[in-house]
Amino acid sequence: MAATATTPASTFLHRLQQDDTSSSRGMYHRFSSISLHSSPRTSSKSARIQFSPKGLANPLFVAPVEKKKSSFQTEAVRQLTGSLTKAEGFRFAIVVARFNEIVTRPLMEGAVDTFKKYSVREEDIDVVWVPGCFEVGLVAEKLGKSGKYHAILCIGAVIRGDTTHYDAVANSAASGVLSAGLNSGVPCIFGVLTCEDMDQALNRAGGKAGNKGSETALTAIEMAALFEHHLKE
Repeated sequence: MAATATTPASTFLHRLQQDDTSSSRGMYHRFSSISLHSSPRTSSKSARIQFSPKGLANPLFVAPVEKKKSSFQTEAVRQLTGSLTKAEGFRFAIVVARFNEIVTRPLMEGAVDTFKKYSVREEDIDVVWVPGCFEVGLVAEKLGKSGKYHAILCIGAVIRGDTTHYDAVANSAASGVLSAGLNSGVPCIFGVLTCEDMDQALNRAGGKAGNKGSETALTAIEMAALFEHHLKE
């Protein structure tokens, strides 16, 4: 006679039926249902066996358990971003380092041209010249705290030489611009080139690599719009 294969679920049901005849029937009054988890070899779904007050309503009936759908919806997440199409009426200041003017002047001109293309009026653009990159952050913070501008562009060029002076100036310029924005609450955009040689700098001031001053102006417009339309207190 062939042996009959058993599973954990069928063995559990058989034991329940034996207990129903040998034990008090009142024990089933305390339960309305019980959940079983099938063996990983058979199925990954959970099941539920229904009971009646007198015992098992149908030992062979297994009702599937419905999985709850997640209530999280990405459509409800609010996303804020600055717009490049709402630059009219914004005022900008451009702080430019005079050192390496052969590089910084084309950067400044690229920024001004980009502002004009995005409907910023000439009278809403102020250019402030400072001796070098080290002084850019201080002046940017002062302009930001004046409350006259929606964003400040910080333009300069630091080119590596034979000494460690390059590292000191580059690090000070970056931290100065960052501090200016944090302390004034006005976006201060970092537009200081840090290059290995003059060729790299000129390529990024209207040469083969484009004009980084123009890119800085686009960042300023986007940040000004973000602050004005979404983050204004």
